[in-house]
Amino acid sequence: MAEPAVSPELEPITPEPLRPIRRPIMLQGWYNLTSLHWAYPVDEVQRILPDGYTVDTFDDQAWVGLIPFHMRRIRLPGLPAFGPLSTFPETNIRTYIIAPDGRRAVWFCSLDITRMIPTIVARVAYQLPYCWARMSIDDDGSIVTYRSERRWPRSTAGASSEVSIRRGEPIAPEDVSDLEHFLSARWALGTTLGKRLMWADVDHPRWPLQRAEVLAWDESLMAAAGLSAPEGQPIALHSPGVEVRIALPHPL
Repeated sequence: MAEPAVSPELEPITPEPLRPIRRPIMLQGWYNLTSLHWAYPVDEVQRILPDGYTVDTFDDQAWVGLIPFHMRRIRLPGLPAFGPLSTFPETNIRTYIIAPDGRRAVWFCSLDITRMIPTIVARVAYQLPYCWARMSIDDDGSIVTYRSERRWPRSTAGASSEVSIRRGEPIAPEDVSDLEHFLSARWALGTTLGKRLMWADVDHPRWPLQRAEVLAWDESLMAAAGLSAPEGQPIALHSPGVEVRIALPHPL
């Protein structure tokens, strides 16, 4: 009689990286970042994932985020940034996954940026669904407004988002809730190369988090990613940002 399959031990969620990166392949800055998250049915999110990855859940629900921010100074270690090509707004739609070995990561449904060349390079190098968009970030010191409208690929051109938030008080590390850790403390990204599961570790300081009051939001990026429109008020957080180190992707 065959032995029953043993589920892998699930990696804990920690505010600092579990696997610090010794030799990053890419350096980036993620600044002026806002995250809006909504709960989704598990089955709905699982169906957009490739075989082998399992949707990660909190309170028996999947979570999908809309994350606009300012990407700064993409560069290779030891080299300067690529001028204007390396700094731009970005908006991504993401959810959270578990690998077959129990490790946790981000799964990107889409990543919209304003530079066409980095869009193509990132699609090839990381096999991630980067898209070309018109975007802006307006910041008066207390209120931040992010706008994005997709230009390419043509199949989803016109997909857009507009988010306006008011920055709130900083959250003391000991006051960050379990759900807020779940939605922010992610130390890897999952992707695929053909049918092969791929993985890249991510390393950065602990997120400095603030409360955020959502003043307005409107989006059609979820539908472009194959998901239903989000319902209800999102869970909102803001961060002034962190410097990020990303490892070379490798197969699982």
